[in-house]
Amino acid sequence: MAEGFDNDEMKEIVQEFLAEAQEMLEGLDNFFVQLEARPDDTSLLNEIFRAAHSIKGSAGFIGLTRIVEVAHHAENVLNQLRQGMMKAEPAVIDIILEAMDALKLLLEEVHTGVQADVDIDTLTMKLDLLLQWGEDQASSHESTGPAVPDSEEAGMVVPPEDPEESETEEPAPPLPAKVAEIVSRDPSPAVSSQPSPSASAQTEGAAPQSSGVEVDQTIRVETSRLDNVMNLVGELVLGRNRLVRLATDTSGDEDWEKQQKDIAEAVIQLSRVTTDLQLAVIKTRMQPIKKVLGKFPRMVRDLSRKLGKEARLELSGEETELDKSVIEEIGDPLVHIIRNAIDHGLEMPEERLAAGKSPEGVVRISAYQEGNSIVIEISDDGHGVNVDRVRRKAIERNLISAADADRMTTEELVNLIFLPGFSTAEKVTDVSGRGVGMDVVRTNINKINGTVEIRSQNGLGSTFVINLPLTIAIIQALMVAIGDEVYAVPLQSVVETVKITESDIRTLSGAEVLNLRNQVLPLLRLRDEFKIPGEANESAGKNRYVVVVQLGSRSVGLVVEALPYQEEVVIKSMGPILSGIRGMAGATITGDGKVVLILDVGEILQDIQIRGHQGVSAVSR
Repeated sequence: MAEGFDNDEMKEIVQEFLAEAQEMLEGLDNFFVQLEARPDDTSLLNEIFRAAHSIKGSAGFIGLTRIVEVAHHAENVLNQLRQGMMKAEPAVIDIILEAMDALKLLLEEVHTGVQADVDIDTLTMKLDLLLQWGEDQASSHESTGPAVPDSEEAGMVVPPEDPEESETEEPAPPLPAKVAEIVSRDPSPAVSSQPSPSASAQTEGAAPQSSGVEVDQTIRVETSRLDNVMNLVGELVLGRNRLVRLATDTSGDEDWEKQQKDIAEAVIQLSRVTTDLQLAVIKTRMQPIKKVLGKFPRMVRDLSRKLGKEARLELSGEETELDKSVIEEIGDPLVHIIRNAIDHGLEMPEERLAAGKSPEGVVRISAYQEGNSIVIEISDDGHGVNVDRVRRKAIERNLISAADADRMTTEELVNLIFLPGFSTAEKVTDVSGRGVGMDVVRTNINKINGTVEIRSQNGLGSTFVINLPLTIAIIQALMVAIGDEVYAVPLQSVVETVKITESDIRTLSGAEVLNLRNQVLPLLRLRDEFKIPGEANESAGKNRYVVVVQLGSRSVGLVVEALPYQEEVVIKSMGPILSGIRGMAGATITGDGKVVLILDVGEILQDIQIRGHQGVSAVSR
């Protein structure tokens, strides 16, 4: 379908329509969830109607007839809701949301040129039956107030003349038999079973895969931020001109010391402007996290209805900003965590009542900035993690040995749910049970230099704490040396550095450890890990350095031979050939022109944990 737009100007109009329509539909998902809780909110109904009408009008201008047809039928139903001819009960919202999902797939059809698997005839039949049901309701009793004209203007809703009378109306009759039968048989027969763009990676059975839709390569930036970048570029040009003049000045009129002083001042000024420019460019890439969180109210609503549970989602800190690349990567892990909270965390309504809780469970997501990191907490008020069950399942699946389990703390046992293949589900469903979801969470978060851990209290619920960098392109790194080799360790994961001698290292269960303030810290010699040729001086008096790194509750000491310096580095990909090397997150070029590999602390700690059967395991600090 997209191939039909040959004119460049028309292509630009279509792309603008796709971006705006997708944004509107994502917002509508959230609006409909709110509408279920506040069915008489006229301002919300007006907002929903205007969005649907805008999509229909713009699609009609471009000539997208399939989108117009679905939007028109949905708009008719929405207009009845505005006029009070029907109530926004869950079964009604189900059908309207199905239409919204169909519109998302039709937008994808325009974008990719591949026809979407949407049965428009079935969908419009359901919407028409719903429309007829609303008209039958309206004609069966006298209206309590003047009907709102079917206008395509701004659309103000006229309230009933007597609110008390409207509250005492007889209950609305059930949905028509044909619609009820279709809904009960298959909630979404008109829409393909493939995941929609707004619900990617909601199936736990596999790691997130490319959907075939191009990732959005555009970003909206405030003009003031671009103005700031432009001003700084101007200062950068002035600084460059100053340095060029000083470097090419051969007049010899000025003495050498004065020239050196001028060059030093120009370099300092250039450094200051470069730092400011770096921060300004990072800000242009920042987006509010609500871009990701906006799709979750709909997901919580649908999943809780499917599982027969009552759940409410509470959001806070939606304006917290993250780098666009981090925003793109964090969506799938959050989907898995929220699905896990509803499926495994929240109890059934009768169980909650028996435990003295409200029948409605609550899932809370909060985001806030803490130093140079962004923290996202996802908590639920369910029954918490059953530590004994986790221990038993981990041993049954040979993920840990019984001896390892006896040595582990409660916190370590709880965090075993992140191991590949772990699941406490008794049977596999389309929601959970394959032991992939939490592994995907940790893998994806580690990939962007973040950390995740879980805190749980029996009977009170669980909290997932995700710690993310503000940006993943530029990081502070600690340089460590082993012989002539230099590596970069992301400073965010470094807790401290300790100077030791060989005599301070002990052996426990065949593994080297360090007694650090009465805590047993497992050690890893990077020389041995990376098989660096040559031998270090092993004399008892030779100094060593231990870089203590931590990811969540796990810590390990990296034994190195020197700590040359600390530097801000730009992460570069090592390309497809070298990208699969374990323990390496990328590479960078340092100030002296050398290429230095950046360590992936998450993978190093994961490898150590997997070696737990040989007695090497990360110990909680």
